[in-house]
Amino acid sequence: MSHNAVLLAAGGSRRLGQPKQLLLKHRVPLVRYIADLLLQTRPNRLIIVTGGSAEAVETTLTDLPIDICRNPDWETGLASSLQVAAQALRGHPEPVLIAGTDQPCLTLVHLKQLLANDARNNIVSQYRPGALGIPVRLTADTLAKASELQGDKGFRDLWKNNPPLKITAPELLDDLDTPEQLTEAIRAGWIDQPT
Repeated sequence: MSHNAVLLAAGGSRRLGQPKQLLLKHRVPLVRYIADLLLQTRPNRLIIVTGGSAEAVETTLTDLPIDICRNPDWETGLASSLQVAAQALRGHPEPVLIAGTDQPCLTLVHLKQLLANDARNNIVSQYRPGALGIPVRLTADTLAKASELQGDKGFRDLWKNNPPLKITAPELLDDLDTPEQLTEAIRAGWIDQPT
C-alpha cells in the first residue's frame, strides 16, 4: 500500500531521566531501530520529528533516506509533534503510519498489519480493552486535523463519531517511561544492558 510514515522522536524523557530515543536495542539506538522498521514498509516519505536531545538523536539517523523535522515546541506535548508531521505531509493524500520511540517490542509484523487494512479507515493498536495507541495508521484527512489538538492529546477525541479499526497488540503495552520500566525491559532482553 502506498503510504507515508512518521516517527515521533521529540520527547524529553523526563520521567525516565535519559533520552529513550538513544537507548540501545541490538547495539542500535532505539530511534534508528524503529526508523529502520518503518523504512522496511517502503513509505514514500519517512518524517522523523525531533525535539528533546535533537542533535544527539539526529546524529544517529545520518545516512537514512528520511526527512527530519525539528519541533520547536516539543515541550508542549504530543500534539505539537503531530502538527509538525501534518505540516510536512500537507497535500499528500496517502495514509500515514505513525510510530513512537518507546515500544521496544514493535515489529515489522505490527506495521504490516496496520497497512493491510482498508486505506479509508484509521487503524490503531489495542493493547488491552480500552487501551489504544500507537503505532497507528491514519488517513491523510485525519492527520490534517492535528491543528485541532493541544498538549499531550492524540487523535482520540477526533474520532468519537467515527471509531477506528483496531489490531490487537498486547505486547506493545510495555513502554519505556520510567526507570522501573527500563529495568524490566533490560531484564526481558528488549533493551541492551548499559555498558
